[in-house]
Amino acid sequence: MKAQAIRLLAVCMVSAFALSSCFNYSFTGIAIPADVRTVYIPFFADNSGSGLSSLAEDLNEALVNRFVNQSRLNLSSNAADADIVLDGTIVSYRNRPFSVSGERQTDLNRVEITVRSSFKYRQETDPEWERSFNGVFEFDPNEDPIDGERVAALEALQQISRNMFNDALGDW
Repeated sequence: MKAQAIRLLAVCMVSAFALSSCFNYSFTGIAIPADVRTVYIPFFADNSGSGLSSLAEDLNEALVNRFVNQSRLNLSSNAADADIVLDGTIVSYRNRPFSVSGERQTDLNRVEITVRSSFKYRQETDPEWERSFNGVFEFDPNEDPIDGERVAALEALQQISRNMFNDALGDW
């Protein structure tokens, strides 16, 4: 009985190992093909009219950190040498009251950012996808309106970069 259980365990372990080599799996939820090694992420044009001078730079930093630090991809300095290209435009930015108190004073403002982006493999002529990504975050304008808006914008950009990362690399 004991020998039979050991044999069954050995067969299960060999089967699991054999099957695992057939799949491309990662604990981060992404699995990148072996021939994809580099990504090019240019600065996205800021057509939002936000008035925040660093919005494009903040988005670029969020995307580079996400794609390079949470995958095995290396950053390419130009599109011609990259295996994948992520490009886009910041199309809208809104900072509006979200919650109003009984005294008709804003309790919360909501920052909403929309980015239009495309994701393309080097060997393909057409993008794999082109879509819009939205990020939202609320802040209390009564505490510190300038830093509150900046933090809310950064958090909204983090949401956008996370969603772009998942859409780009999560489908393999």
